[in-house]
Amino acid sequence: MNMKTLRALVLQTAVLAAIPSFTLAQSVLSQAERTSESMEPALVHADQATAAQKKLDELMTRTGRRPNIVWLVVDDMGYGDPGAFGGGAAVGAATPNMDRLAREGLKMTSTYSQATCTPTRSAILTGRLPVRTGLTRPILAGDKITKNPWADETSLPKLLGEAGYKTVLSGKWHVGESVGMRPQDIGFDEFYGFYEAEKEISQGVDKRRYPDLVLNPERLAMLKKTGSSTALVHGFKGGETKDVEQIDSIEKMAEGDRMLKEFSVAKITELASGTAPFFLEHAFMKVHADNFASKAFEGKSASKYPYKDDVVEVDSYIGEIVDALDKAGVLDNTFIFVTSDNGPQLDTWPDAGYTPFRGAKGSAWEGGVRVPGIAYWRGMIKPGRESDDLFDLMDLFNTSLHVAGVADKIPTDRYIDGIDQTSFLLADDGQSNREKVYIWNEQNFMAMRMYEYKIHVKVVQEQAQWLNIDMTTVSDVGLAPWLFNLYIDPKEQYPVGHRMNAFLASMAAEMKAHGATYKKYPPKNIGLGQ
Repeated sequence: MNMKTLRALVLQTAVLAAIPSFTLAQSVLSQAERTSESMEPALVHADQATAAQKKLDELMTRTGRRPNIVWLVVDDMGYGDPGAFGGGAAVGAATPNMDRLAREGLKMTSTYSQATCTPTRSAILTGRLPVRTGLTRPILAGDKITKNPWADETSLPKLLGEAGYKTVLSGKWHVGESVGMRPQDIGFDEFYGFYEAEKEISQGVDKRRYPDLVLNPERLAMLKKTGSSTALVHGFKGGETKDVEQIDSIEKMAEGDRMLKEFSVAKITELASGTAPFFLEHAFMKVHADNFASKAFEGKSASKYPYKDDVVEVDSYIGEIVDALDKAGVLDNTFIFVTSDNGPQLDTWPDAGYTPFRGAKGSAWEGGVRVPGIAYWRGMIKPGRESDDLFDLMDLFNTSLHVAGVADKIPTDRYIDGIDQTSFLLADDGQSNREKVYIWNEQNFMAMRMYEYKIHVKVVQEQAQWLNIDMTTVSDVGLAPWLFNLYIDPKEQYPVGHRMNAFLASMAAEMKAHGATYKKYPPKNIGLGQ
């Protein structure tokens, strides 16, 4: 196959309409098995699946109830911020609580998110790539959604609720604030948090950073006409939704995560005293710019910068939430997962996190989509494990349903991109069941990771240092895809391509097979195109 033909094959993946029909074909490089045309192929590890299920069955026998599920999702935290991933005290913000969970659980060094927050937050609740749901980028003030993407999606809290779980979201939502798109509308029993990202709330009160807005009454009035919420909200499924407190100063915004933590700690005590298992997604507002240190944490980091103070604050709250589970007597029966929704937002540097990789939030480079991943479950996940096997945050959808005993409820009428990773997490020597990670940026298919290889068909290129969102272009690759070996080149600086790699054509075939799934299961358009 010459390079011209190969490039044409790859571009068929990027322009999905060029694919003639739905095919399940995979290349000789693949060892994954497809059990359904509507499910992503997965690696099969029969022995570890048996071992993991035995652990779950024995736990059910001991406790008489299904496990609780707690996700701790930090906003825009870089891969290199937690000490367990190379940061912590070494970069001026110690993270003893995240580090302890990583030591006493499973530290995953190849965990992948979407490139920005709304896509990740929707993907983990649906098990589906954002291009399938239409939630391809953050919903911003003034955006006009043409249809409710949740109207025909099946969410994790909805399925868990039907299985008898109490479901709560505490913290940031950012996946729609119109009626029908709010957490309490899409399956959560209760929501206590903010619809927007921190910057979208604080920009209306911070005259130092946004003087042309805050000091201009006419412009401020224009912003308020968009209807974006600037309040801490408390809502119930089928019940009342009310504003708890308006954020009318940066001082109030600085205390947002403290209020969320206090709610989650109290809610854990309440839920643990009941008879039903619970799913709690605690989604931090921090460390998304703009960062303002809480009074209790100002100057508490060695760095003294607000971003680093906020990393220390978030880490402290993670410790308090885990401690609340322990004090409530449910820690041994709770699956905990700690992660970030994407890479650091370097556009706001120095109000930004750290990644050792190329790129940042908004890009398909490792710095944009490779995030910390910590799975902790006392007595169930063997302490001290570390793995570089692939884990996509969408896998939390399938895995949580399996843990809850309702894996059979995973929808079959749509394509599910998540993979059940229960056996990877719970087996003492578990291996990942995921073979490939597909990386999209809004409507653009960008790259795929398979084993230690990563192949790009489009790239995000910075036009100025640090400006990974505000001054970049998306470009097609040249004569050949850019293929990197991440084990020898984790910064993606030197493509090995056809010169030093035997699998360029095979990886192109894998991307084509991925593209073929969109013929039978076409993407949704909800008006979030560029």
